[in-house]
Amino acid sequence: MKSLLKKFTLGIFAIATASSFSAQKVDPKAKTILDQVSANYKAKDNVYFKFVYGTGTGSNVTKTQPGIFYSAKDKYKLKIMDTEQIYDGNKVYNISGEDQEVTIAKPTGNDQMFSPLNYIEEYKKGYNVSYMGKVKVNGVNSDYIRLTPTKNNGIKEVKLFVNSVKKQLVKLEQFSTDNSISVIAISDYKENQTLNKNMFTFNKADYQNYIVTEL
Repeated sequence: MKSLLKKFTLGIFAIATASSFSAQKVDPKAKTILDQVSANYKAKDNVYFKFVYGTGTGSNVTKTQPGIFYSAKDKYKLKIMDTEQIYDGNKVYNISGEDQEVTIAKPTGNDQMFSPLNYIEEYKKGYNVSYMGKVKVNGVNSDYIRLTPTKNNGIKEVKLFVNSVKKQLVKLEQFSTDNSISVIAISDYKENQTLNKNMFTFNKADYQNYIVTEL
């Protein structure tokens, strides 16, 4: 469990490591949808949703983990199983209840913070973007958008499913060249809630029995 958050935040968001601006083919309808979703997220004071993170091989998801996510502008809190990650706008705090360990670090330029914007804006960084039509996803009539890299980056394709009426991401499926699959399915989306003022604050006093390492 100790490495779950690392695998989660780095694994499914490998899409965000590509920075090629080589020739792209971007479908205008898909671009419009993604830009609207991006603008919608940015306009909110805060966002909350539940999600299920799944992994597997081929097209089969064999393991799932539930989680919740809060964000307010550039800050967020992510919980998945007994692990938690807080980003206070300056440092990332990875907290493992199982290991009773906290690691603290400033993100480097290559690190990607967990955010819906990470994957709805990545079409700008070296991906062909195709609009694939309407499909039902978890009972939601969704627009299906397919991303394929313009150069080899370890990813075969990314499938985004968007509720265009509400301008919200419903589901993401990432297929890698090593035959692995990672999926995030989002539910119970809420926005502009009244949040505790300490929601994105790490208080070392709350973890007196933990090993705290600052990198």
